[in-house]
Amino acid sequence: MAADSLYDRLGQREGIRAVVDDFYDRLVADEQLGAFFEGADMEQLRRTQTDFLCEAAGGPETYDAAPVRQAHLEVPFTPEHIQRAVELLSESLDHYDVPAEDAELVVQAVAEYEEELLARPDEK
Repeated sequence: MAADSLYDRLGQREGIRAVVDDFYDRLVADEQLGAFFEGADMEQLRRTQTDFLCEAAGGPETYDAAPVRQAHLEVPFTPEHIQRAVELLSESLDHYDVPAEDAELVVQAVAEYEEELLARPDEK
């Protein structure tokens, strides 16, 4: 019998954290994206991303870090960077055998924030 919610199907907080840890390992090691994480508080990033995905998947956790736009204003992401991050997230989900339909829901939850991730300080 299938679990009721995406949160449950992903293994609740523990399963989501495992995917997030794998994802950030891939981000940091990536030639294109690794430099963005130099000097970053990786534990905080992992924790807030876990909270974000837990909330997006219907779990009891709440994402209470800085709004996505505000947190990324000074990060010079391009659409190509976002696409690469999505590819790495998909690889992490696949590594943990997340079914394609559920993986797509996770990717969509992140993709909804592309505009905020690409925002610049001089934009209103």
